[in-house]
Amino acid sequence: MNEDNTYAKLVSPCISICQMDAESGVCLGCYRTRKEIGNWSAMTPDEQHVLLDDLRDRRAAATGARRRRNRRRSLA
Repeated sequence: MNEDNTYAKLVSPCISICQMDAESGVCLGCYRTRKEIGNWSAMTPDEQHVLLDDLRDRRAAATGARRRRNRRRSLA
């Protein structure tokens, strides 16, 4: 996505509703796994963007909410 690393690292997607779902293993607030939460600060901006995209899908699947269009993709 970004070969020259011009994107700054993103702010964590944590929304301070930190409760892990026993069945799915994801946080009910941000929809990340424990491993993804722990690795967030070590991820590259590109990896963070990919994970954010995955989190949107997880949220939509878990809540039945329609996934919102990604503005970043529409601008590219």
